[in-house]
Amino acid sequence: MHNVVCIKQVPDSAQIRVHPVTNTIMRQGVPTIINPYDLFALEAALELRDRFGGEITVLTMGPPSAEESLRKGLAYGADRAVLLTDRCFAGSDTLATTYALATAIRKIGKDYGPTNLIFTGKQTIDGDTAQVGPGIAKRMGVVQLTYVGKIRSLDVAAQTIEVERRCEGGVQVLQTKLPCLITMLEATNQIRRGAMADALRAARAKIVKWSAQEAGVEDTSNCGLKGSPTVVKRVFAPSARAERAALVEAAEQPAQALIDAIFSLQPKLETDLAALARDARSGESRPS
Repeated sequence: MHNVVCIKQVPDSAQIRVHPVTNTIMRQGVPTIINPYDLFALEAALELRDRFGGEITVLTMGPPSAEESLRKGLAYGADRAVLLTDRCFAGSDTLATTYALATAIRKIGKDYGPTNLIFTGKQTIDGDTAQVGPGIAKRMGVVQLTYVGKIRSLDVAAQTIEVERRCEGGVQVLQTKLPCLITMLEATNQIRRGAMADALRAARAKIVKWSAQEAGVEDTSNCGLKGSPTVVKRVFAPSARAERAALVEAAEQPAQALIDAIFSLQPKLETDLAALARDARSGESRPS
């Protein structure tokens, strides 16, 4: 088994600031972390390796500083790390990003053995598009299993996998052949702390760094701004509300006090609710 886990280095959303003049995200001086959803994907791959053996390659695309996140991935227990970094990747939207990552995953398969499973988080906290995982699957021509909450079984000999996928109204149980791509949901497993031996190995490990040419990208016009049809006009923080929240204090019957306060602030609401109740009663009285 050889599994590839795609991770992304993102700004810590708790400390993101928006420039007051340009309305763009200020990344300078903001700490970066591994996208939290990607950690659940990495843990899922590690659990499969614990049970069935094999190797895990963590992959990211980003500036040279993204090496820090890859070393954290190695400290969790991944076997190798690949950094896809090139100036031509700057400004990539999800379409251009999936082109570069799919190309790199194909090269990883050639250099380190065929890829059985590709893992990603369900989405990233900076873009929130949830498009990269499915985009990689489409470009590579493999089945995509999105919003997976649990891997029920894996048959290495038959090269099949069965998962539980969250969907509207319940849970789907899906089975497919490998290779395939899985996007993992949050809180689906308990992320391990990582062993001391892995932390020491991660500190000394050589990160594989590929430029666009080294990764096998044949047409750089599909990368970066040139290959990105999506244009972000501006990023801004919502303005603060002028109205302050009302505090309702009641020692007795707090629920009734809250209802009375709501009706006093929204006088039309009580009339609308009464009309809805009358319509419901008249509908029930009509013969079917």
